[in-house]
Amino acid sequence: MPKMKIKKGDNVVVISGRDKGKSGAVLRVMPVERRLIVQGVHVARRHTKQSLGQPGGIIDKEMTIHVSNVAHVDPQTGKPTRVGYKILENGRKVRVARRSGEVIDK
Repeated sequence: MPKMKIKKGDNVVVISGRDKGKSGAVLRVMPVERRLIVQGVHVARRHTKQSLGQPGGIIDKEMTIHVSNVAHVDPQTGKPTRVGYKILENGRKVRVARRSGEVIDK
């Protein structure tokens, strides 16, 4: 399984494509396909048929976006940044924002 630097719950901004500039939280990560679902980004309208538990109609649904089209949001400045790794004194490996050097992992 390929390693991805973006995880579920991270804040990302779209850097290319029709939704360029939009940002949101990552809802789902698919590492094998190198894709993710971001809240409020790449929204498509689905015409769904009524089923037992759901009403029918037109539903807005977030579609997948490739991981290369998003960048992590720097927690300090709010701008797009690359992600690096750093090992803390206690031996724990954490993700850090390259722009500011601030730790992303909690």
